[in-house]
Amino acid sequence: MNYILFDGPVRNALLPFTFTRPVADILIGIMTIRQKWEARLGSTITTITEDYLSEKFPMVEMEENVMINAAYLPNDALAEMVSDLKANQAIFKGDDVIAFFTNENQEEVDFDSYEIIPYNDACLTVEHTWDIFSKNDAAIREDFQYLTEDRKSQPIPKSVNVIAPENVFLEEGAKLEFVTLNASNGPIYIGKNAEIMEGTVIRGPFALCENAQVKLNAKVYGATTVGPGSRIGGEVKNSVLFANSNKGHDGFLGDSVLGEWCNIGADSNNSNLKNNYEEVKLWSYETEGFAKTGLQFCGLMMGDHSKCGINTMFNTGTVVGVSANIFGSGFPRNFVPSFSWGGAAGFTTYVTKKAFETAKLVMGRRNIEFDETEASILEHIFEETKKWRKD
Repeated sequence: MNYILFDGPVRNALLPFTFTRPVADILIGIMTIRQKWEARLGSTITTITEDYLSEKFPMVEMEENVMINAAYLPNDALAEMVSDLKANQAIFKGDDVIAFFTNENQEEVDFDSYEIIPYNDACLTVEHTWDIFSKNDAAIREDFQYLTEDRKSQPIPKSVNVIAPENVFLEEGAKLEFVTLNASNGPIYIGKNAEIMEGTVIRGPFALCENAQVKLNAKVYGATTVGPGSRIGGEVKNSVLFANSNKGHDGFLGDSVLGEWCNIGADSNNSNLKNNYEEVKLWSYETEGFAKTGLQFCGLMMGDHSKCGINTMFNTGTVVGVSANIFGSGFPRNFVPSFSWGGAAGFTTYVTKKAFETAKLVMGRRNIEFDETEASILEHIFEETKKWRKD
């Protein structure tokens, strides 16, 4: 069977992260949503997403296909239901479609003619940007159980001070000495060739993905995920870093999400709690205003390729778009549009020529080419977000 993940109506609610990727490629827990479905269904899965992303993330359609709503994270029961779908069948949870069977000659889908199979059990969904960190605890636990079942961890080095070692799993090539791991409140997963430097203290749930790194004397609270190739240092709490991003120095990052290719300057901090303890509101690309999150703790949402200089301060509930460069003293406003250059004193437009030069250098350090496809995606985002920039 051919499986295809589609963005669905949540795509705009997950901006700025879905400016540069399908919903399926959001990292939460230990794996992306696409990787979770591929693991359980035993199949490579493509996506239906925005036209300007389709060259990088193409869809492969075959004679018979099962479409899956990418906002839904799989568990064993749901994955089994999806794999058992037959022609003219669809799985719904309430009014939401989770998955449905279709074929390449089917011009339109009329669910009134389908056999509706209800899914009534609990499952994780990602419907807002803040879900990525606020549901990361549950996602790490589910992924840890799935990935480590019937497998044996690499041995924990003798110099490691560990609490609840049965909840710690080390993949091949993981490096750590003279660190403290407390897995009594949640599992700790150390990916292939990942490294934790000396003096670090980590409380689970925690996921350090392949080739990621924790710097000397870091303090990490759950539930935190450090994506493939990313680096963290200083103090980090309940945050998710996508692949190849750096928060390598002292400073605090809490209740936050960083996209790919981000860099947080030394001694930078974000607030994750308002002084009056009120509910945090975040900028919404859908309403072009600030939306209630229902959260008391909410920090920084930063899109791909964005960076900040040393000693940058972010207000509670700040949203930074794609390819922004923030620096200077004082707090920048809590919505920074894509391709903005500046800080509290004001912003100008970060022209694509300069932004692309930086992206080429940054990606080249990881032996990844900044090619015409990447440039085309960022050009589209530059034009799409122009209305929010004020030079």
